Amino acid sequence: MNGFWTTFLPPAIVLSSLVPGLIIFSLREEQVRLRIALNLFAAGLKLVLLGLMLWGVNRGLDFRFAIDFLPGGGLVLQGDATSLQFVSLSAVLWLATTIYAIGYLEDSPLRSRFFGYFSLCVSATVGLALAGNLVTFLLFYELLTLATFPLVVHRGTEQALRAGRVYLAYTLGGGALLLTGVALLHSLVGSPTFQAGGYLAPLLESHRPSLILAFALMIAGLGVKAALIPLHGWLPQAMVAPAPVSALLHAVAVVKAGAFGIIRVVYDVYGVEQVQALGLALPLLALATATIIYGSLRALQQQDLKKRLAYSTISQVSYITLGVALMGPIAAVGALAHLVHQGLMKVTLFYCAGNFAETLGIHRIREMDGVGQRMPLTMTAFTLAALGMIGVPPTAGFISKWYLGYGALEVGQDWVLLVLVLSGLLNAAYFLPLIYRGWFVAPPAEWPHERQLGSGKPWLGETHWMLLAPVLFTTVLALLVGVLAGSALSPLTWSELIMNRQFDL
Repeated sequence: MNGFWTTFLPPAIVLSSLVPGLIIFSLREEQVRLRIALNLFAAGLKLVLLGLMLWGVNRGLDFRFAIDFLPGGGLVLQGDATSLQFVSLSAVLWLATTIYAIGYLEDSPLRSRFFGYFSLCVSATVGLALAGNLVTFLLFYELLTLATFPLVVHRGTEQALRAGRVYLAYTLGGGALLLTGVALLHSLVGSPTFQAGGYLAPLLESHRPSLILAFALMIAGLGVKAALIPLHGWLPQAMVAPAPVSALLHAVAVVKAGAFGIIRVVYDVYGVEQVQALGLALPLLALATATIIYGSLRALQQQDLKKRLAYSTISQVSYITLGVALMGPIAAVGALAHLVHQGLMKVTLFYCAGNFAETLGIHRIREMDGVGQRMPLTMTAFTLAALGMIGVPPTAGFISKWYLGYGALEVGQDWVLLVLVLSGLLNAAYFLPLIYRGWFVAPPAEWPHERQLGSGKPWLGETHWMLLAPVLFTTVLALLVGVLAGSALSPLTWSELIMNRQFDL
């Protein structure tokens, strides 16, 4: 029984959203209750299956499903500690975002199409998180592109279609680069299972130029979705998508898929020692640093709220690449923990932006004056998430930056502290004015476009309950992972366990 369970639980987690998604495509628009039931059942089932895998991994069980269809590789899904960090984030935020999307799209057309692709997007994200080798990762990485494109263009406006074309051009180009790099490595060594410390050490002397080229190709391909400069151009334009899609792109799926892929390539394909021996760490560190500063500077210039958040993502997600590129265990812990911390904070910010837009018609920063008086709970959530992004203690963002800074000192890269301080100041410069406007400026005589959402009175006096409940949920989670960072179940503790294995500590 144990063998069956450990073999088929990984694909079951992927199928728990894939199968309901395919069924949702066939539903008529008026089958609202069935569509909602399928969405919530699938999200709940995924959490249950994930809980079983976490329980098993804690007891030393190995979860692995494999189908060989290529010489030297095939489809491999496995539940190791690294993959479960990302799957846990995806599963928890999928449930919250599903509830949010149901409320957000209550009166919208084409909901069956939206939720069908929404489910496929999560299936692809979970699949690449559970991928056990490069071939499997590449397969789900490309499926993620195809599943998210219809979500970006969902509204069907000329602006949305133009953003979709840009998104497709970038991501398909990135996929081609990743494919080339994976194919080059596959020709040398096949596609073994990911392993701590990598598997390329025997090729270091004999195939040095090929390993450097493959690394550059794969980082460039992954850097498109991770929004590393100059490959970031698609992300601000994709903000024309509905708020649930923006939340999904920034906190759960696309951007995180790129960052997670960089983690896999550095730690589980090449290994820290090989990356350093090939001289690849410093260029990656320089690229991450440039992206952090550039994203913050561009965020300062944006007057559209979602675009300011988009450039913030470009900066904040690059903390993950920064921590990886420092090549030390403490910084690596900060990078992996930030994968979760940033996701919780950023999804909260996009939920809040969506609430402001849908309830009051607020899209631009100048329209936020006094919004805290009209929507105090939503503005409180926005404030706490923004302070976390700045790195105010004891928020989750502070925990990440503390480990990144301490990790930089550990490996002798003291200058990184200046980068973190400068980034924090820039974060404050583009978030604090929003907080000030929301709380301390008098509200206008009337809002840009106030409307009633759903039936009955607004929940807690603010908006539709399905829009407010996910905001409160993710805000509490973001606070808990910071305040309780030292607890046994925190993302930080889980990250320490993963990196202890990577660095043989």
